[in-house]
Amino acid sequence: MKNLLITIFALIPIFSIAYTGEIIESINSPGSFPTGLTFDGKNIWLADYQTDLLYCIDPQTGKVVRSIPAPAYWPEGLAWDGEFLWNADVKGGIPLSENYNGKIYKIDPNDGTILKTVQAPASTPRGLTWDGHYLWCVDSDSEEVIQFSPEDGTTIRSFPSPASDPRGITWDGKYLWISDRLKDEIYMVEPETGSVIIITDAPGSFTRDLCFDGKNLWAVDYQEDKIFKLKIRDGEKYRAYNAHKARIVYTHEVTNFGPGDIRDVDIHIAIPKDRPSQGIVDPPSFKPAYTDLVTDKWGQQTAHFHFENIKAGEKVKGEMTTTAKVSEVRYFIYPENVGSMDEIPADIKNKYLENNDKYQFDDPIIQNALKAAIGDETNPYWIFRKIFNYLIDHMYYEMVGGWNTAPTVLARGNGSCSEYSFVYISMCRAAGLPARYVGSVVVRGDYASMDDVFHRWVEVYLPNYGWVPIDPSGGDNERPRDQANYIGHLAHRFLITTESGGGSETMGWTYNSNESWTSEPKTYIVSDHFAEWEPAN
Repeated sequence: MKNLLITIFALIPIFSIAYTGEIIESINSPGSFPTGLTFDGKNIWLADYQTDLLYCIDPQTGKVVRSIPAPAYWPEGLAWDGEFLWNADVKGGIPLSENYNGKIYKIDPNDGTILKTVQAPASTPRGLTWDGHYLWCVDSDSEEVIQFSPEDGTTIRSFPSPASDPRGITWDGKYLWISDRLKDEIYMVEPETGSVIIITDAPGSFTRDLCFDGKNLWAVDYQEDKIFKLKIRDGEKYRAYNAHKARIVYTHEVTNFGPGDIRDVDIHIAIPKDRPSQGIVDPPSFKPAYTDLVTDKWGQQTAHFHFENIKAGEKVKGEMTTTAKVSEVRYFIYPENVGSMDEIPADIKNKYLENNDKYQFDDPIIQNALKAAIGDETNPYWIFRKIFNYLIDHMYYEMVGGWNTAPTVLARGNGSCSEYSFVYISMCRAAGLPARYVGSVVVRGDYASMDDVFHRWVEVYLPNYGWVPIDPSGGDNERPRDQANYIGHLAHRFLITTESGGGSETMGWTYNSNESWTSEPKTYIVSDHFAEWEPAN
């Protein structure tokens, strides 16, 4: 077999680098039923609904400085307005089962005196925070995030919670951070639209409330009875974790059902390389030996197999075996840290802003959609996000057969993963944002499985972050969290084989593999391709 140079991917152990949501330290909760959490500029305040107390805690030592009575019997979220505490109570001041009639109390932090009582904007307020002018709460029954007036509880704005059981909320001066009990996750949320920007794991199995100390996030966990200090804005662009090692055999075969002969067949199998989500453990092996290695204009390397004179009833195939470590990847993109469009390298622009017959981004359908989607937006992150949001509103996922052009698919309003990718790339390139697609083979349920469906999605170049994955077809989801999970995130289910900007001299518009042939007239030919996964030691 000819020599093949593959760079071995060095997987970084989990927790060897910092990442948003990583635990810095923890302190014990003074009570076993901790709920609300806030920061007063010096100390942390914790609500506990078994002891009916609000504890003032030194975050440096974890010691209780003092405590005051809770304003009622079921204290939940806490907020600090710069002078006074605010506490949400889900039972409305009455210790009665299932009496969900939330109240919000303004409290003197010195002695617990109730200074004001406001009807909560929804029945089950959990987390509470202050944004400098208004209060915010999350309500687990209505599954809402609500900004409301501290004067009388009037709702200022509301939007759906990221997931189905929100429990904690805090304000960092720019964004909201919200925890969800069932997903065991924490979300950074844009407060105007409710868009989830960052997803990270919660530190425990029942995170209740959150607070922000000016640099770090704090989370109190009801199951662990601990208060966790968490990193945010640490400069780490992504986290790779949950790795598993797999052996993947990819097969592309061509069968001649006759009656004539196939004169020649060319099969190209895309060769995977090291990426943030995968490391190639051993150089791929091939059966039979490939004819040669070819690299197309996008830099995609393929193993090329050439066969001649295939008779009726005969089959030829190319096979690639790869051992890889496949990881889950989560990007932490802070929009204000994304560079400007002018910072995108010229060679990236020249290569990945190309127009062609598939993208047709000068078509009025694409141009009008782009104008409606982004308006006068100039931040690359929000361009890439607003196009994603536009497709959520104007398309739905459906495999209808064929890979039509971007304008055709957008006008039709539905498409496969490939067609979503074509539309998304078209709109990004029309906006001046470089975009390409990647294709993969996929774990289907079990680590030992077979895939003959495959998957394709998009990567967009964001200055200061590089190539970021985004799966526009995944946006066809209802909840904000489930939409955002397809931005800057890959599950550990994919071996990416193909990276391309568009039509290729070897791969065409396909991914994973491609074939071409010449034959005698009236010869019936069938091609098939599939991948087999199995765990590797």
